Amino acid sequence: MNRELLMLVDAISREKNVERDVVIGAVEAALAQATKKLYEGEVDIRVSIDRDSGEYETFRRWLVVPDDAGLQNPDAEEMLMDAQERVADVEVGEYIEEQIESLPIGRIGAMAAKQVILQKIRDAEREMLLNEFMARGEKIFVGTVKRMDKGDIICESGRVEGRLRRSEMIPKENLRNGDRVRAMIMDVDLTLRGAPIILSRSAPEFMIELFRQEVPEIEQGLLEIKSCARDAGSRAKIAVLSHDKRVDPIGTCVGVRGTRVNAVTNELAGERVDIVLWSEDPAQFVIGALAPANVQSIVVDEEKHAMDVVVDEENLAIAIGRGGQNVRLASDLTGWKINIMDAAESAQKQAEETTSIRALFMEKLDVDEEIADILIEEGFSSLEEVAYVPLQEMLEIEAFDEDTVNELRARAKDALLTMEIAREESVEDASQDLRDLPGLTPELIAKLADAGVHTRDDLADLATDELTDITGQGAEEATALIMKAREHWFTAGQA
Repeated sequence: MNRELLMLVDAISREKNVERDVVIGAVEAALAQATKKLYEGEVDIRVSIDRDSGEYETFRRWLVVPDDAGLQNPDAEEMLMDAQERVADVEVGEYIEEQIESLPIGRIGAMAAKQVILQKIRDAEREMLLNEFMARGEKIFVGTVKRMDKGDIICESGRVEGRLRRSEMIPKENLRNGDRVRAMIMDVDLTLRGAPIILSRSAPEFMIELFRQEVPEIEQGLLEIKSCARDAGSRAKIAVLSHDKRVDPIGTCVGVRGTRVNAVTNELAGERVDIVLWSEDPAQFVIGALAPANVQSIVVDEEKHAMDVVVDEENLAIAIGRGGQNVRLASDLTGWKINIMDAAESAQKQAEETTSIRALFMEKLDVDEEIADILIEEGFSSLEEVAYVPLQEMLEIEAFDEDTVNELRARAKDALLTMEIAREESVEDASQDLRDLPGLTPELIAKLADAGVHTRDDLADLATDELTDITGQGAEEATALIMKAREHWFTAGQA
């Protein structure tokens, strides 16, 4: 009987073009599944078939878990101290086994075993086809629309299928059965039934790859696409850099009479593409990304990773774009938060900031308005700068002598020390549940304490705009933090 089993394994292996070990593994799984049914509870069974003789042994096994973890499944787990009584050198994560009577093959539910074996083989065939496809190293999936599946499109390329989710399609694009389709391979998920390759036509990576195919200079290393931002089906921006001074990056991507960029646009249902010159200088990069708007001036805030961009009245609408599209894409492309404003708004904001800094210097440094204004005019905006900017730089200020500079630096350091002590005290005043909240830094806790927020419930009661005013965070960050603070409300209700 055992020899017959091996002959059957060999026959299936040859017929299905699947490795012999895979088929034997499927038989072992079928036998283990059938043996499990003889026991109550969630037992763990292992069957081992000898590859040469066809003889097989059956083992019941227990996973060794730490003593303090407890038994989640007593039928298939054993605590370390109990396991070591049976096997002295066993470690956590290993198995202890006990041989049990093997189930005769003749008593196996034949249909159940057959189904397990065939399913394993189908999975192996599917994985083999998929590995062959992925081994080609292609980034773009080229196939035809086969069918619709719950709003997703199943595409077929040879014997391999890909899934284009509704959310990854280009809006207003109408794909029908039999249509040729190209999409970016984003991921491979073997747990998905049918189509394991996840596709996208709206991802920025897809546009980058299309340009790579249309522009040979990119493949040659003469050009590089540094980043891409898309509003799929409407508009996109790409940032390009030339590694060869003789090659014009924008002109090369556009092509003769726009042939190259038009080929990408046609593939993406008419999506308009702005090609921007990438720059190491963030300000210059942002100015280029906001094209076709002309920028008057720009103020960079490194700490908040944001830029205030000033444009005239004529360019204000162009810079923002329809529905904020232009500034949003420019922000995504550069990675900087961009605030568009006109000259009047900029002047008002600068005046407010100057007033705030002046008040800070006058209070913390104990100086008059004149001294504070001199510091502001020289570019100082924080106590840290006054305290730790190189001494020589401050001595270059004509209005200050050496004694004045040393006194200002000493006062700034004292003020910072006092503020740090106050901050630590405010952190200590905060409740433990607030301090333990993920995402809250001591700096944020201090800001919350100054605003009268001392407990997790206090934080949970805040609205997003209230929290952004207190901490200076972005709306998304603030919302996530508030939801984190509210989690215990729901978990307590469930318990």
